[in-house]
Amino acid sequence: MPSLSVVIPAYNEEATLEKLLARVEALPIDKEILVIDDGSRDRTREILRGYEGRPGYRVLFQPKNRGKGAAIRRGFQEATGDVVAVQDADLEYDPTELPRLAQPILDGRADVVYGARFMPGERRVNALMHTVGNRGLTLLSNLCSNLDLNDMETCYKLFRRDVIQKLNLESERFGIEPEVTAKLAKIPNLRLYEMPISYNPRWYDEGKKIGWKDAVQAVWCIVKYNLLTTEDEAFRR
Repeated sequence: MPSLSVVIPAYNEEATLEKLLARVEALPIDKEILVIDDGSRDRTREILRGYEGRPGYRVLFQPKNRGKGAAIRRGFQEATGDVVAVQDADLEYDPTELPRLAQPILDGRADVVYGARFMPGERRVNALMHTVGNRGLTLLSNLCSNLDLNDMETCYKLFRRDVIQKLNLESERFGIEPEVTAKLAKIPNLRLYEMPISYNPRWYDEGKKIGWKDAVQAVWCIVKYNLLTTEDEAFRR
């Protein structure tokens, strides 16, 4: 059994995909790399055909574009590692940080680790409205979940496999972030850690896909999954 399952949702990422996969493949940890193509329309699917059957890789193709949440949910279901991590297919997040983030779980000290972009340290300056939006959504999530997170919307979420596979997840798009957080908050005595990470945000002309409609949807997901969802509905039975 691999120590780490790296779940990589990919949609139209031909410009960065191979470089990202090379970095993940080089990680000094026993791992499986799960790439889920979400109905890409560029050369992403063609590139991934070249990774099918390569040792350490599992390449899955969604029949049509359904959204990041749907791709991540499929990766969670397929994962076999002790720790499950989400890694975007662009280069906003540095995969060399994954072994460090996984260590508290592998040591038995944590059940979940979030990599926080806004904790002290060197960072590339982001667009103000993106930062305001992220902080606002995190604050609303914290108020509804009674967690004290710095960065709810971070891509870097790592889980004990039995924890993430326990959650009954529904979101198709970017609402997966607040949904996961809300349902984790319903687990009694969950040991959730945050650790600082680097972050290299890309702009819309570089392929960034999230927009204001996703922020509105995130607000609804925060309310729905924190306040309108019962524990019976949150967990798989």
